Amino acid sequence: MNQTTHLPPELDLDLLTSHIHDVPDFPKPGIVFKDITPLCADAKAFKHFIDVLAAHYRPQKPDLIVAVDARGFVFGGPLAYQLDTGVVLVRKKGKLPANTIQAEYDLEYGSATLEMHLNAIKPGQRVVIIDDLLATGGTVEATIDLCRQQKAEIIGCAFLVELAFLNGRNKLGDIPVFCPIEVAGE
Repeated sequence: MNQTTHLPPELDLDLLTSHIHDVPDFPKPGIVFKDITPLCADAKAFKHFIDVLAAHYRPQKPDLIVAVDARGFVFGGPLAYQLDTGVVLVRKKGKLPANTIQAEYDLEYGSATLEMHLNAIKPGQRVVIIDDLLATGGTVEATIDLCRQQKAEIIGCAFLVELAFLNGRNKLGDIPVFCPIEVAGE
């Protein structure tokens, strides 16, 4: 009998980091933007990150991947496919067509609102939240709120890059975080 096994790939951190480019003074002076688009455009690097994520979360048997607008969508769909789950989209206010629930979060100047379709998650479903980058944690904190409003069991949050010096992880409480690239300081 021939069985397919999913051996976890060994993390190739050099492959991933070599495809993330720093863009100084974007979107405003003093900010160093972490551009993930070169990683997404490189088939080997993109596949490697999705394979690493899938290997990490497969044993935890999530029911859904919750992908955050917009770069979380890039990773959320392929991850859901690999794990044989559905994917739920969290969007900026006014972008979803049906009844939604909302959560506000703070920005540097003001606040913003994220939305998820009402009943997108059934109570007790095991979810993984994914986005490209963890910075101050406001976006993922609002996404956690949306998942909790629908009584999800949040089994983890995944990111490609964490800007650790911004302490965003502090807003996640005891939710496990998977993030292969940590930036200690800018």
